[in-house]
Amino acid sequence: MLNKFPRAHLAAAILMGAVVSTTMILSPSADVEAGRMSVSLDLHSGQSTPLADAQTSSAAIAGNPSASLTPNRTDTQPPIAAPIDVPEEPAYDWSNFQIESGDTLSSLFKQAGFNDGLMLSVIHGDGEADKLQRLYAGETISFATDSAGALAAIKLQRSRLESLNIERTDTGYTGERVVLEPEARITYAEAEIESSLFGAGQAAGLTDKLTMELAGIFGWDIDFILDIRKGDTFSVVYEELYLDGEKIDNGRILAASFNNDGRELNAVLYTDNDGVSAYYTPEGRSMRKAFLRTPVDFARISSHFNLARRHPVLHRIRAHKGTDYAAATGTPIKAAGDGKVLLAGRKGGYGNTVVLQHGNNITTLYAHMRSFARGIRTGGRVTQGQVIGYVGSSGLATGPHLHYEFRVNGAPRNPVTVPLPDAQPIASAELARFKAVTQSVLAQLETHQSASQMTLARGE
Repeated sequence: MLNKFPRAHLAAAILMGAVVSTTMILSPSADVEAGRMSVSLDLHSGQSTPLADAQTSSAAIAGNPSASLTPNRTDTQPPIAAPIDVPEEPAYDWSNFQIESGDTLSSLFKQAGFNDGLMLSVIHGDGEADKLQRLYAGETISFATDSAGALAAIKLQRSRLESLNIERTDTGYTGERVVLEPEARITYAEAEIESSLFGAGQAAGLTDKLTMELAGIFGWDIDFILDIRKGDTFSVVYEELYLDGEKIDNGRILAASFNNDGRELNAVLYTDNDGVSAYYTPEGRSMRKAFLRTPVDFARISSHFNLARRHPVLHRIRAHKGTDYAAATGTPIKAAGDGKVLLAGRKGGYGNTVVLQHGNNITTLYAHMRSFARGIRTGGRVTQGQVIGYVGSSGLATGPHLHYEFRVNGAPRNPVTVPLPDAQPIASAELARFKAVTQSVLAQLETHQSASQMTLARGE
């Protein structure tokens, strides 16, 4: 009878019999939990395959007949399984270099012990390997070598969130840009201004960068040089960005409110159907004007618009057709609006000057610059907020400052008080979507403000 079975099958059956016999001898008494393993035996191959682990307690079964059907793996002995060969990650030696001003890709490859020929092979590789040529000071580049000393991989860490990873393959080198997505947590802050906007921002836990962004949102309606008053308040709902549970940066301001001398302004961030983000009032009017109120950030007015002013250098009555903003040499000067560059060069007593044409009837003039920004030349075009030059004292100037003029149909107007036209509001066809999208964050801002007022009312 046994002769009818193949030897492999007989061997498997004998092995299973030995396992069962040993288990019966060593099995504990009925009141101790037992591990049971179901096994499938393939009579054609002689292989045994674990099906499931089942562990039951006699006490549990007595109290619940269905307990024997529910696996409990808490104290189960792991089944004996054949070892699996898992390929190990290749062991590389990494060399890290902080990129400094003046470094080139060629010099970094040489520092790592590789020549220009290999560098060319890498940047001519597949994917985004050619992006390795764009290096910036402050980034970190790492080279990995294998056991033979050959270049196996490169990692260019651009920031906490972005890196360029290049690996050696059978056909050469392949690059991939990797961008991590941080977790955005919504945060609320508020403050009352005692002496300065930045001081209030720091008291509220805001970084200077975030405070600058807050000022930028309301900068078309509030002159942060002249209009700020002690007792002004602001509140803001913004994002904090976390990576692996650690805060790495601040994100966007989602909504903000600014109470300036009894005038309350509110703004909310909205991204339209074309993916363009901007700040609007809750009613859908753009916070942005067609022109910036001031072309330099947080400078001090040293001389006001005055058509009967005595010139400080010439010592005679000479109309001051603009506003002077005193600032440190090298302070960036921004274009007040979109326009065409009518002049970028010397202009008599104005020294280094830029004149911009905005539409058909408005021009702005920026004088006494130390130098022009890269790319600013006569005949070119600029966008609002673009840096066009840097504060200096060229021409007839007693110290570093910006002389700024605003002209309508050729007539000088006071830049501080001239009415500024609004930018385009939310299109009527998109207004319903705007209100639906922004309702939640505006409600968060209002809820936080109400809670804060209640706390103040209770004197807490």
